[in-house]
Amino acid sequence: MNDVHLLQVFLRRSTYEIQKATRTAKEANYRIDDPREQAALLDCVQLMDLSRDRILDSIVALENATSRSREDAHGWLSSVLTNHVTCLDGLEGLARTSMEAGLKDLITRARTSLAMLVAVSPSKTELIDPINGELPSWVRSSDRRLLEALPKEIKANVVVAKEGMGTSRLQVKEAVASAPKNGKTRYIIYVKKGTYAENVEVGKSKKNVMIVGDGMNSTLITGSLNVIDGSTTFNSATVAAVGDGFIAQDIWFQNTAGPQKHQAVALRVGADQSVINRCRIDAYQDTLYAHSNRQFYRDSYVTGTVDFIFGNAAVVFQNCKLVARKPMSGQTNMVTAQGRTDPNQATGTSIQNCNIIASPDLEPVKASVQSYLGRPWKEYSRTVVMQSYIGDHIVPAGWSVWSGDFGLKTLYYGEYINRGPGAGTSKRVNWPGYHVITSAEEAKQYTVAELIQGGFWLKSSGVAYTEGL
Repeated sequence: MNDVHLLQVFLRRSTYEIQKATRTAKEANYRIDDPREQAALLDCVQLMDLSRDRILDSIVALENATSRSREDAHGWLSSVLTNHVTCLDGLEGLARTSMEAGLKDLITRARTSLAMLVAVSPSKTELIDPINGELPSWVRSSDRRLLEALPKEIKANVVVAKEGMGTSRLQVKEAVASAPKNGKTRYIIYVKKGTYAENVEVGKSKKNVMIVGDGMNSTLITGSLNVIDGSTTFNSATVAAVGDGFIAQDIWFQNTAGPQKHQAVALRVGADQSVINRCRIDAYQDTLYAHSNRQFYRDSYVTGTVDFIFGNAAVVFQNCKLVARKPMSGQTNMVTAQGRTDPNQATGTSIQNCNIIASPDLEPVKASVQSYLGRPWKEYSRTVVMQSYIGDHIVPAGWSVWSGDFGLKTLYYGEYINRGPGAGTSKRVNWPGYHVITSAEEAKQYTVAELIQGGFWLKSSGVAYTEGL
């Protein structure tokens, strides 16, 4: 039995353990009458369903000995570990007692499968995609044209409008429900100018869905679910997308819960090879949950306060405005809180050619509010800021601790040729895991071509992108 076959056998065994844990979660849900604990268990059931699919897809991908299929498996198995950790993090009380032992075993299995995969994969240098063009190549050429188009130039499969006239639908979620299951071709939902107060989920079977609006200030999808009022962080998202190949363009995603309600997500993405183009993502704490898998954000506006870009995706932001706003009294702004839990996870947050700035309401009081580039939510947190403008609201230390010295030796935080009054590195933190990157070779690891294998999928989407430095 060769090493790859051994890994496939190990992964198959893991699917049985996931099924067992799913049964445990469902049984616990019947026994428990606390709504908060029940909500967390339902998140777990959904996450384990996603994990099982990702493992089965990885087993198939491992049959192919190509670098591309190994990269796919690496991304998907990274997301499996993230899903298990997300499930465990959300549990408390009796729900946690019921699930903890099984979940810890699943986490160990996920770590082991990643270590096995890395051991049998060719070295990274063999996988480097040539740097050319502007867009990650997993974007199909037909999608590329869509991403360069104005709303009126796009022929939609279904239209959502406030007046609901003709063939229009009144709700975005109705339009998503109309998309075919596991669609192989692009399904376009055009949401006309207006405010749509609803929570929308693009589920795992709704693949290759594109939601396009009339502009990031014109088409608004808004909600207000939040942790204080009983939602889980995971389920508080106004829009959540886990169907692979998801594209959002010219849309405003908002959570209006406000800073007093703590975690309240505007957009959560776990869709692999997803693109968010020309969108506004707007909340306070935990605005954008870049949860898992490969994601690309371009020409978008993300605003919030505490940990406002968080999660454990492999994600690149290009030409975006990342805008810290005025928090509650006594709060500190964190642009990022990256959640990598294992050194073998192919995840991280890369911020390239962006503007990290203060909002109009923060600007006059920025001297009294501490704002940081990020803090380590998990032990192997990985974030790189490069070729970007950093405003003077970012404190000279740049980065914040999570708690004591947690993660400071194991994280990787890097900065590469940034500019602006907040970009000076002479007073930055002096942690083992913090790096001022001086070599283009090192910086290149965090580009579209390498962090998210954009050379393979973005080319077809039509969104503009820069593959290298």
